[in-house]
Amino acid sequence: MRTKTKKATFNLHPDVLADLDEAMARGVAPSKNILVERALVKELKGLQKQERQAKWKAAAKDPLLIKDLNEIESDFQSADAETARRIN
Repeated sequence: MRTKTKKATFNLHPDVLADLDEAMARGVAPSKNILVERALVKELKGLQKQERQAKWKAAAKDPLLIKDLNEIESDFQSADAETARRIN
């Protein structure tokens, strides 16, 4: 079953269009639309990953978060040690 798509128009550099035509000639995708969509999805996922990494980097400097993590680690330390003894 095909999913619905919506038409969009973009202006691309002629070199990009030439590379797209060349890729299609090599059969890298069933259509230009699919190849462009794949590229955009990959780029957008990369941007989301960068945003998550920036948030984690900021969180790593947050004293309240660090305090919470240390408390959680301390709370589970004995349970982790007990589990480790059972494994060995």
